Amino acid sequence: MAQSFFDPSRYKWRKVTGEPGLSYKVCHDYTILGYDLAAGTLDMVVRWGSDGGHCPIHRHTSSTTVLVLEGEQHLWDLHPDGTRDNPRVRRAGDYALTVGGVPHLERGGEEGGIAFFGNHSSDGLLYELLDEDLKFVMDVTMELLVADWKENT
Repeated sequence: MAQSFFDPSRYKWRKVTGEPGLSYKVCHDYTILGYDLAAGTLDMVVRWGSDGGHCPIHRHTSSTTVLVLEGEQHLWDLHPDGTRDNPRVRRAGDYALTVGGVPHLERGGEEGGIAFFGNHSSDGLLYELLDEDLKFVMDVTMELLVADWKENT
């Protein structure tokens, strides 16, 4: 990847991998830059390698600011009938604001990618993890994410 102003080596990263047998590869890292649980804010960075690894299928439930720092972020909306549509590619410098939404998959581009996520939630809920049939698996809250990051970095 081209050099950028963001230096990933300055941060502690939590590696996330998926269970075998999924139809897509789950593999990415994340770091938490800062949070204020009482105010309902959490800033984090997600890093995808060039191996095609994704985040698990999820649906945002909070307002989320996204800024691609390096490489690309690829996204697809998922539907209960198994179709994928609305493919999007965000490149370094691209900004987006989501306010909840449909289930989706996301990963980096051919050379990977790094994206900043600014999360804002009045109840601490960030997103719902879903299985491949788009059935609810679990809620991911700010508190849960902070605890996971602290425990695994």
